Amino acid sequence: MKSFNRVSPSKGILLGCLLYILFFGSFGGKLYAQEETADTLKLINLNEVVVISAGKQLNHNKQHKPMSSLDEFLESSRSINMVKRGAYAWEPTMNDMGSERLAVTIDGMQIFGACTDKMDPVTSYVDVSNLSEAEIGSGQQGAAFGNSIGGSINLKLDRSNFKPTGWTGSLESAFESNNKLRVFGGELNYSDEKFYLNSDIIYRKSDNYKAGGDREILYSQFEKYNFSLNSGYILAADKSISATLIYDEAKNVGYPALTMDVSLARAVIGSVSFNQDSLFGRLGRWESKLYYNTIKHVMDDTKRPDVPIHMDMPGWSETVGFYSQANMRKNNNRFFFKVDGYLNKSLAEMTMYPENSNEALMFMLTWPDVHTMDFGIYGEDNISFKESSLKLSTRLTYHSNTVADDFGLNSLKIFYPDMDRTNTRFLKSFSAQYHKMLDDFHFNGGLSYGERAPSVSEGYGFYLFNSFDNHDYIGDPNLKTESSAEANVSLSYERPIFQITAEANYFQVFNYIIGTIDPSLRPMAIGADGVKVYGNLDYAQLFNTSLLGRYALSNAFKLSARISYHRGIDNEGENLPLISPISYQSGLDFYKNQYSASLTVSGAGEQVNYNPAYGETKTASYATLSASFGKRFFLGNDDLFVKAGIENILDTYYSSYTDWKNIPRMGRNIYLTIAYSIK
Repeated sequence: MKSFNRVSPSKGILLGCLLYILFFGSFGGKLYAQEETADTLKLINLNEVVVISAGKQLNHNKQHKPMSSLDEFLESSRSINMVKRGAYAWEPTMNDMGSERLAVTIDGMQIFGACTDKMDPVTSYVDVSNLSEAEIGSGQQGAAFGNSIGGSINLKLDRSNFKPTGWTGSLESAFESNNKLRVFGGELNYSDEKFYLNSDIIYRKSDNYKAGGDREILYSQFEKYNFSLNSGYILAADKSISATLIYDEAKNVGYPALTMDVSLARAVIGSVSFNQDSLFGRLGRWESKLYYNTIKHVMDDTKRPDVPIHMDMPGWSETVGFYSQANMRKNNNRFFFKVDGYLNKSLAEMTMYPENSNEALMFMLTWPDVHTMDFGIYGEDNISFKESSLKLSTRLTYHSNTVADDFGLNSLKIFYPDMDRTNTRFLKSFSAQYHKMLDDFHFNGGLSYGERAPSVSEGYGFYLFNSFDNHDYIGDPNLKTESSAEANVSLSYERPIFQITAEANYFQVFNYIIGTIDPSLRPMAIGADGVKVYGNLDYAQLFNTSLLGRYALSNAFKLSARISYHRGIDNEGENLPLISPISYQSGLDFYKNQYSASLTVSGAGEQVNYNPAYGETKTASYATLSASFGKRFFLGNDDLFVKAGIENILDTYYSSYTDWKNIPRMGRNIYLTIAYSIK
């Protein structure tokens, strides 16, 4: 494939590593999640907090691209990569594991997409305007939010929380040159010591984007709007209630890497919470929440030319749930307890319309109305010693799947005649995380074990077409529970102007779930190469390591960098799909007198450990260069913020290992953000 104005990959890697070696930077804009114990000793978990707070001008100035999508915020994390099927609704991965191995929640609420093709991850149903930060927990450090193997992402909603600010508001707008993206948003808030009400709305519309060399990527357009309300009221000195409502709708969403687009993706998310500072005895900070969400997702191929056969593919997901949690402190122990549960209903169908109207329609339930019931108990104890600390945690969960639709059940019984309507599992997780402080050194090490149940697609999917490897997929309701033994370690050296951290983790995943070819079955999708059935491998091994650091050249200038390496193989030594090659990022950030600027180089090495059996092809190495400049103005009590930047300055034509079917990424893009805040 021809490259246009490509940065030399070897020079890009050399530049990134040289910046790193010279200045020992760390990837900017990230914070380690830290907890202060009674001894003021820091227990540093393998966690990360990505600060969003789109409506706050101070954070605007310190962010490279303030009004970017949530996908772009998450991709800036050192822990998360995003699988791209287009310009919208990227799927987060962590530790080289996809969304079925992660627990992704919004303010602690369980939400599940309604698309069998993963075109609507949970992260696509909120916007940066709703959020304050993203809490990221690696491996079993995220078990408080549900059973997972790879970790958790909890998107925290932005609230005033009874601050005496009175009426405040803001108007925001952004424009991007490459895809003619238009963003308009605003918020209106009121807060005092007794009551708060936050409201925001945002609208995004994009045309097709262009890859490097001015190559238009067809079917990459999208349109989305999001509206949210959240409020709280003080009932008594230590008691309060709060409520949240989010409405999110996207339409005319193109997916250039897939065979279909999306005409509608809509979510309604609501919750009510009760909070009490003290409960009884030593228990306190009690929070209980009830929530409900419903999602409708409609795949559409009517705008694609030369469609062999027209299909309608709607899907629905509905979840009702709760959690109740409290803290307790006794001597050097700090306990956290949580009880949670949810009921989810997932239904998806497909109707094929032959060109000959006299022929019969073909109808299938691709998700046969699967009802998932989950009830869990989680507990942790943070124990502080003189110069060290230990965190112990465990989770026990009852998990049940029931096929509610008789037609769907009978369809699956074609392959599994003895299958039961209901499948019940008991899931367990345990974790021990140790921290030791030696002068300026911090050592963290941990061991953990976790289990997860198969996803709805893995267990009950019926002829789900995967365009990545061009195969239909069929679930197996009798899959074994997937489990993982994990070891992690990190060592950091911290000084006031300097920090460097080396970290690594290793996962031995038993009964690894993945699709394997069944030559006895014929595909349903026209042009598909065959049928794969989800099954269990004996085990798989995943290893991730990174080196990151930060160096303050002065009060105004900070240099940062990171480099990471990943490896994943199955029990026969074959490469697992979607494993990151060596990647890196280095940046120089400036912030002084309300001026901000940044210069960033990022890239990856050649993907040599790929597997054609899963549809992968080798991706070339690449490097890109980006820059931004911003200024905050004070207008009486109000603020005006302006920020402009250029991404992919040299218009590099490239794709990465996470780009579905090697769809190229965006070329040169100039963006402008303007925000006006009223206080």
